[in-house]
Amino acid sequence: MLIDLLETDPRILSHARDLSFDPRTLTPMPKARHVLMVRPTHFRVDDSINPHMRASDGSLNTIDTAKAMAQWEELRATYLRLGFEVEVLEGGEDLPDMVFCANQTLPVSTRTGKRLVVLSNMADARRHHEVDLVHAFFQRHNYDAALMPARSPSSLFEGMGDCLWLPGRRFLLGGYGHRTSPGMYERVASIADAPVAIFELTSPRFYHLDTCLAILDDHTALACREAYTAEGWALLEAIFPRLLVVPLAEADSPQFACNAHCPDERNVILHPGSTRTEDLLRANGFTPVPVDTSEFIKSGGSVFCMKLMYF
Repeated sequence: MLIDLLETDPRILSHARDLSFDPRTLTPMPKARHVLMVRPTHFRVDDSINPHMRASDGSLNTIDTAKAMAQWEELRATYLRLGFEVEVLEGGEDLPDMVFCANQTLPVSTRTGKRLVVLSNMADARRHHEVDLVHAFFQRHNYDAALMPARSPSSLFEGMGDCLWLPGRRFLLGGYGHRTSPGMYERVASIADAPVAIFELTSPRFYHLDTCLAILDDHTALACREAYTAEGWALLEAIFPRLLVVPLAEADSPQFACNAHCPDERNVILHPGSTRTEDLLRANGFTPVPVDTSEFIKSGGSVFCMKLMYF
């Protein structure tokens, strides 16, 4: 069943002064416990849609497909070891980026306990075909779908690549500027029945919010200052009492430290080698869980991009 919600919601926060409440006092909502991953059978780099997909000489990066599959299997095994259920979806043959399954939808648990997904309007035309396959997965799992307007340059939205839940609270953080149109967040706020704090992303190297922000718990996040405007950084500081600053050298490729994922508010899965970030995590009570994602970073994604948490 498709739900076409036309209402807009004014609860869009773009400056620290807009935050007149503590997000931790908002209505609690369930925490996602299920993990969706897309098998990288067809993963490759045959086009460049972000700056990380090319080598220093300008050529497209080459993927070691056997190594990529082994890395994907290790990430899947890591979620299983941490106690999460993992559903595996087969990717489309001509959809090499579908392995980055954070992007095609935003799962929502409504106040009445109903489950739905907001369907993305992907910026890249080929990637947009991924949405139908992920939508079909959620239909099989009894999710309704909330429609976006017809896909156009002003109606782009890339799911949980750009739109992140504050764990356990009905509050979202959304990025815009490269893959998502800022005006779409009024619609997202209405569908999700949640305020959305929005952030302009200033560098094409941080083209999604999940490349420069990793939310660890409702008080703590990793973030790279260079990815934000001054207003955006001040808003992040207002939301998170503990904002852990990741150095640019570790946030950018080939490390992608901010594309980490903390599924349980304790363990933080990230690509190995970001020593300063790992020290920050330990100093603040988190456990780094290194998993090599180097083949996927060649395409501009790491741990967070490679999974979707759903309810």
